[in-house]
Amino acid sequence: MATLLSVNVGMPKDVFWQGRTVHTGAWKSPVHGPRMVRRLNVEGDGQGDLAGHGGEIRAVLVYQLQSYQYWQKQLGRDDLTFGIFGENLTVDGLPDDEVCIGDRYRIGDAEFEVTQPRVTCYRVGMRLGEPAMASLLVAHHRPGFYLRVIAEGRVQAGDEITLTRKGPEELSVADTDALLYLPDRDPAKLHKALNIPALSPGWQQSFRELAAAQQPRQEPGWPGERTGTQQPREEPGWPGFKTMRVARIVPETPTVSSIYLGTTDGTPLPEARPGQYLSVRLAVGEQAPAVRSYSLSSAPTAGTYRISVKHEPHGKVSGYIHARLHPGDLVDIASPRGTFVLEDGTSAVVLISAGIGATPVLAMLHQLAATRDPRPVWWIHTAHDRAQHAFADETHALLAQLPNAQAHIYYTAGAVPHPDGTRIIHGRPTAQSLAALGIPTDADAYLCGPPAFMDDLGGYLRDHGLRPERIHTEQFSALPAINPGVTPTAAIRPHQPPGPPGAGPLITFARSGVTTPWSPAHASLLDLAEACDIPTRWSCRTGVCHTCITHLVSGDITYTTPPLELPEAGTILVCCSEPTTEVVLDL
Repeated sequence: MATLLSVNVGMPKDVFWQGRTVHTGAWKSPVHGPRMVRRLNVEGDGQGDLAGHGGEIRAVLVYQLQSYQYWQKQLGRDDLTFGIFGENLTVDGLPDDEVCIGDRYRIGDAEFEVTQPRVTCYRVGMRLGEPAMASLLVAHHRPGFYLRVIAEGRVQAGDEITLTRKGPEELSVADTDALLYLPDRDPAKLHKALNIPALSPGWQQSFRELAAAQQPRQEPGWPGERTGTQQPREEPGWPGFKTMRVARIVPETPTVSSIYLGTTDGTPLPEARPGQYLSVRLAVGEQAPAVRSYSLSSAPTAGTYRISVKHEPHGKVSGYIHARLHPGDLVDIASPRGTFVLEDGTSAVVLISAGIGATPVLAMLHQLAATRDPRPVWWIHTAHDRAQHAFADETHALLAQLPNAQAHIYYTAGAVPHPDGTRIIHGRPTAQSLAALGIPTDADAYLCGPPAFMDDLGGYLRDHGLRPERIHTEQFSALPAINPGVTPTAAIRPHQPPGPPGAGPLITFARSGVTTPWSPAHASLLDLAEACDIPTRWSCRTGVCHTCITHLVSGDITYTTPPLELPEAGTILVCCSEPTTEVVLDL
């Protein structure tokens, strides 16, 4: 018979950690006497990061005495007091390899249902002073698990724990945890996981993605949507940078020019997916070469790629391209990459852009026109005026080749009639104007433009009824940070790291425009990025969750802590890696 040994609670507090403030409820301590357990948590308890912890599905966290004893021996610790693993209920019994998702238990006056394993999170390592703890919990198959409260009631130390119902499929907590975080997944267990109604929605979605990734692909070698849970895949192309020749340069507007690139020896180029981009490396001064990423703006042919570049005010690289790049010049190009790509399907397609953001969706329009795609297509574009409307004639011609396409063009400076007869709307798209277009709610929408533009239009589409997973966006500036629990601070422009420069290989953060030499004073590439105030994305910081997955444009790395599962080909986990050569990261 399993027994409740301790009830542990703690309200969120601010903890100073690695120069930052983390708001966390991981500091929990035993309480005496009965405690009321309600739908969202135990009386007197709270969670600091509700995105990853707490809520109805993760109301109560359980950890076992036997795992305490295991870690005492494994870590050589004698100071592991109940609650130090962040759990609400410390129990004798209920091992992770026997308790199953969907099992129900009666404890005291309350009844609970097992919903998922513990979320891998750096804060358990903070609490124990063991940075690798999140990885160890998974690798050693001792994560602990969350409960949903089926019936509220009082619980206290000494209560017996009674199994009231066995979960369907009998998939253990340990097996479920391994299924998400460890390699060599069993397809049969994936199928089981998807048949358990009690499993939390987030884990169900991850398992759906994993199951889809295991299906045979019609186009081997193409990457699907990037997620932290996919299997490694091969991308067509070449490693690192390749020297290419500028074939020609075509002005599109006074500030936008298209650069056509070909191989130096006439060999065919690998086909890119519509929406992907190239990373370009140019020596624009006496400092280290600069790297920038530009979308392919047309359907690639066997021998030529086209990118279109806007001359940004004070833009070092775009200024160099417009003023000094000429046909015949040689440039270094990384192979096409990116997951903002036109997907196959039968649903309507909505291509929405603003300004130079038209480039990746224009490549998608080229693909649709080349195949005379029968799907309904909406082309929605915003420009300043006719003079700044790049690709106007090109898009008009492409849309004319499609059997079911329509264009909606907005000029913010005034609705001057277009020579080809296209109706021009003054202003910007609004929720009302989008709703009036008759876009079906099962359409796939692709958005590219300034962040505020994509946020607004994405919100309008969601309000219209499109599901979030059908709204795809592309952004070339640094992506928004994911730093769970870290108290937000004012944004700082990326910069060189403080202190004396390192003597190691150069590290380039392509999205942020920072190149700096590596120093072993940094624990990882993630640590270096943070020292440069580059927005970063992470959760476990130990190579488990894949939140920090980043495209490796060029170079080689080594893992200081081997990930429990290697990321997909062409990507790395920056939280536990360091360079062995010069490195360019899509960060």
